[in-house]
Amino acid sequence: MGEINGTIISLDLLPMEHIEGVHYIQGDFREESVLAQLEELVQGRPVDLVVSDMAPNLSGNSTTDGARVEHLIELAVDFATHHLRPEGALVAKVFHGPGYDDLVKLFRNHFKLVKPLKPKSSRDKSSETFLIGIGLK
Repeated sequence: MGEINGTIISLDLLPMEHIEGVHYIQGDFREESVLAQLEELVQGRPVDLVVSDMAPNLSGNSTTDGARVEHLIELAVDFATHHLRPEGALVAKVFHGPGYDDLVKLFRNHFKLVKPLKPKSSRDKSSETFLIGIGLK
């Protein structure tokens, strides 16, 4: 393996197996104490990329689930707009359904370039997709 030229930070609710060169925080991104740990590792430095794979536990009610997804994406966008380099990027998992168009607008309000992407690894029937925002406005 080559040297990592930078810092990689992973944050998840679940335990993660150690990966050399990756700083890991176990916790909920919505909790102040967890966010404080993340801020401490970032040390005020601008970041190149934020990847959000956050998703709520789905209830089966599309309106409720859409609102929960939207809230998590808003948190990711807020974090990204405060920490990304001007040319940095945010990649966020979203779901097609109620609120999707609002999330695209949110990205367009904050990023110069916005691209939706459905990875090949995602099942055809899945509403999961990713929004990519590049370059802060």
